[in-house]
Amino acid sequence: MKRNYRWRTEDGAGLEHLDLQQREDVIVAEGTVICDGPCAFNYRICCDSGWRVRSVEVHVAGGKSIVLTTDGDGAWRDGDGQALPHLHGCADVDISATPFTNTLPIRRLGGQLGQRTELLMAWISVPDLAVHRAPQAYTRLPDGRYRFEALDSGFEATLEVDERGLVRDYPGLFRRVG
Repeated sequence: MKRNYRWRTEDGAGLEHLDLQQREDVIVAEGTVICDGPCAFNYRICCDSGWRVRSVEVHVAGGKSIVLTTDGDGAWRDGDGQALPHLHGCADVDISATPFTNTLPIRRLGGQLGQRTELLMAWISVPDLAVHRAPQAYTRLPDGRYRFEALDSGFEATLEVDERGLVRDYPGLFRRVG
């Protein structure tokens, strides 16, 4: 099953198109993002059937690229196969300029998010592609909403998601338009 989604930034200056394909054994997300300012990038995230991230690639237009792989249990490697111990224990990936990556822990944990759940993310900033260990928390709220917390910065948002766990509204940042 393949579906397409689109988000626009709240200020209207950025746009994302996502092709999401879910097969029996793999989930593949391929997105193209035009950021606010002089930045555009493509990403590809592959997950196993349980929504555990297995690989991520990000390619900035006219610039850098990054490839990361993980065993799905928190051990990460770069594109050359070198271990990335600073990411040990990170369960998911969070790319700074897309709301799609919020779907990963929502789908992977499902009903476990009824309680506030703290997670470690491999956070990729765009366009510099620096990768940091980022503590975050998710809590399921009523009516298809989740509280998202970036624990290292104090940022919080209440995300509205659809029945598939994809963001419809990320207040102040993104709104789904297709």
